[in-house]
Amino acid sequence: MVKFGVIVVPGSNCDHDALYVLKHILKQDAVPLWHKTTDLQGCDAIIVPGGFSYGDYLRAGALAKYAPIMKEVAAFSKDGGYVVGICNGFQILCEAGLLPGTLLLNTQPHSGRHYSCKNIQLISQNYDSALTSGIPQGKGLTIPIAHGEGRYFADAETLEKLNKNGQVIFKYCNEKGEITADSNPNGSLENIAGICNETRNVFGMMPHPERASDEHLGNTDGRYILNSLIKAVEAKKEELVNA
Repeated sequence: MVKFGVIVVPGSNCDHDALYVLKHILKQDAVPLWHKTTDLQGCDAIIVPGGFSYGDYLRAGALAKYAPIMKEVAAFSKDGGYVVGICNGFQILCEAGLLPGTLLLNTQPHSGRHYSCKNIQLISQNYDSALTSGIPQGKGLTIPIAHGEGRYFADAETLEKLNKNGQVIFKYCNEKGEITADSNPNGSLENIAGICNETRNVFGMMPHPERASDEHLGNTDGRYILNSLIKAVEAKKEELVNA
């Protein structure tokens, strides 16, 4: 069993979604971690969930990076711990410098600078990461988005590095798995929906796998992503025990 810590800051609104799915659907241990604490409670992996941390004042995620808990999350990640930021969590990890690039206001014609909440299609760009190893190759996933600042942006040098190192893990696609301009819901560079750091233990994605994991919602594609993470953490724990 994996013990997850789910960060809770003022304005979070997906923390309970993540806790519910991890505990009751995927049968893992999961605890909330209040933003003012500095104790990660021995968690094996950390989820930075979606929402509107600190009201998105200044810009999304800009204030949350100063929360005391984030210093511990940064130290945890430097030691190789798995950290996953979802939606606002992705924005926070970019603001905190744990992931490269930034998330800007939506600009696509059909979402232009507006909050967009709908199901989209997602396809993995590699299958050797902690979030993607359990996804059947070439399978498109239906996962919801809910954001107003989801347009991934990075300078040309950073983008080249991400592609060269295989750090782009998800892209928006159509129902056939084709990566097209029309399937891009927010104007992200190269349809990028999720990335990881160089050491592949810190991840960020705008779509919400925790909102696509309960059969009662009619979609369980998110389980491919979360179960991949669980297996990766379990493997790492076993490796440490046997070291």
